[in-house]
Amino acid sequence: MKSKISNRWQALAVSSILLITACNKAPTPYVWSLPYNIPPPIEQPDNPMTNESVALGKALFFDTALSADNSMSCSSCHIPEFAFSEPQKVSVGVSGEPLSRNALALVNVAYNASFTWAHNNLESIEKQILIPLFNEHPIEMGVTGNEETILARLNTTYYRQSVKAAYGDDAITMDRVVKSLANYVRSLVSFQSPFDKYAYEGDDNALSAQQIQGLNLFFSERTECFHCHGGINFTQSSMHSANGFVAQPFHNTGLYNVDGKGSYPDSDMGLYSVTFDVKDMGKFRAPTLRNIALTAPYMHDGSINTLHEVIDFYARGGNHANVANPYRSPFIKRFVLSDEEKKALVAFLESLTDPSFIDKHKN
Repeated sequence: MKSKISNRWQALAVSSILLITACNKAPTPYVWSLPYNIPPPIEQPDNPMTNESVALGKALFFDTALSADNSMSCSSCHIPEFAFSEPQKVSVGVSGEPLSRNALALVNVAYNASFTWAHNNLESIEKQILIPLFNEHPIEMGVTGNEETILARLNTTYYRQSVKAAYGDDAITMDRVVKSLANYVRSLVSFQSPFDKYAYEGDDNALSAQQIQGLNLFFSERTECFHCHGGINFTQSSMHSANGFVAQPFHNTGLYNVDGKGSYPDSDMGLYSVTFDVKDMGKFRAPTLRNIALTAPYMHDGSINTLHEVIDFYARGGNHANVANPYRSPFIKRFVLSDEEKKALVAFLESLTDPSFIDKHKN
């Protein structure tokens, strides 16, 4: 069965690979396109970033051949126009079964110190990618048990040439599929928002007065936003070549309290489902806020629809704020904002949108 070309991304990526192959026999080291004051991410020693592996990963990312029934690609749930997220509460796998979580935006994933919404033992993109590909409960891409069929679909001139350019021979393996996908996702960096121009390039006119008001609120002890969404990637859970330690914080925001004692629904108890440590009940990773205006709905289950509603949620101290919750983060506390201040805070969050990132990657 021939692979479907979901859109023109694959054809463009393969053309680039063929051109590179004609000019260079050895893979070309990838050059990060970053502002001078943004440190590069940490690369994996056993999976060096090359132009060829990134181009191969890009072709695979948009190819439905990677799913069990050839019906969906990685891009089905991670859509470029939405900063590689999806405007649905939760995604749906190839079997039609709804997943339990909202699709995270793939923005600056190369800087993540942890992956997925709540897992403390996934230290690389390569390991994370195994979950959507091979997970069985629930089924996402449905690769498990269909490996030979999927590899046979990829056994085309396009992919043989692509794999040879990236890895030196044309053997198409799942290991190479995973590694090239990881490198493409790793290449999705976004640091050209109006905020970046204001903060890192010294352009005082990049933000409006309203957005600057929102910036000051965001970085104030009054709202506490920056405690969980700090650093160059607006998340504590980050690492890069210039920092000396790796932070993997997870937080219970008080989104649920089903038993009056702080418990989350059995369907998703956050980090507790991985560690089985009661202290981790309802804890999730704070995602990056870069391009956040494009990635609604919000929270791990897509239960909050707009940024205004997100601010209201935190302003009231989470849901069920009047009920004791031993697991709720101490950073989640009530605060009062005027309507003008709420609009300013939303305007600041909108200033984290990077139009060049979207234009570069959209179909």
